[in-house]
Amino acid sequence: MSPLTVVKAHAFGNDFILLDESALGPATNRPALARALCERHRGLGADGLIVYTPTPRGASMRLLNADGSRSEVSGNGVRCLAAWLADARGLGPGDAPVIVETEAGAKRLEVLAHDEGRWTFRAAMGAPEDIADVTLRVAGEDVRAVTLRVGNPQCVVLGEVSQLRLHTIAAALAVHTHFPEGTNVELAEVLSPGHVRVLIWERGVGPTEASGTGACAAAIAAMRHGGAAPAVEVESPGGVQRVEWVGGELFLTGWAEVILEARWLAAEGEGQHGW
Repeated sequence: MSPLTVVKAHAFGNDFILLDESALGPATNRPALARALCERHRGLGADGLIVYTPTPRGASMRLLNADGSRSEVSGNGVRCLAAWLADARGLGPGDAPVIVETEAGAKRLEVLAHDEGRWTFRAAMGAPEDIADVTLRVAGEDVRAVTLRVGNPQCVVLGEVSQLRLHTIAAALAVHTHFPEGTNVELAEVLSPGHVRVLIWERGVGPTEASGTGACAAAIAAMRHGGAAPAVEVESPGGVQRVEWVGGELFLTGWAEVILEARWLAAEGEGQHGW
């Protein structure tokens, strides 16, 4: 394999490597490649690898988590890819939306602003599904949670938000037997009807600075059980995203920025790394 041209982008610190599908061969071990690229000390470092194919209206994508496992969609990931496409195609506010086709369906992203390298989008994320209230035994206690799908599996625990509970309750829930495919977990606290604070444990990654789909899931749980309004600001360690639940559909607003385009020379040593 020749050196790979890769792009790195992030949304509120939730970072991704973007790689054009055409650069990969049919025999490429993609999970191993994702692990190598996303490794924080020996790779480029990222929460996930997005392999994409450009389309006339945007791109199609497949997402691999940092551990090489598959993920259906990422709200921040689609925004990172849309930022790269918008920059390459010279798009701006008022232009046709960017359509990103994911395993969880097509996501429509409207460009709201472009300022100092940051692209702000309002993304139509679709309707939440399979919303349920459950009580699960985890870390020696019974935990009430809201489970749902926002294109991918989510589990939201309302109440205390702390690093201790993130690394005990949330970490254990992410691999709980109730979730055969694993799940993303959010600890969420409603600070006011328009403000929710979260900490996130992402399936296949661990703690992350932010999560787009996680923000959507936390907002829904807060709206249903925490007195939150139909439009809320969701604050995570990386920053604040806006979630609206309108007419049964979720809309996610936030920014993303592209931070590098580079040649990954380690691809020349593919044999020793297993991809």
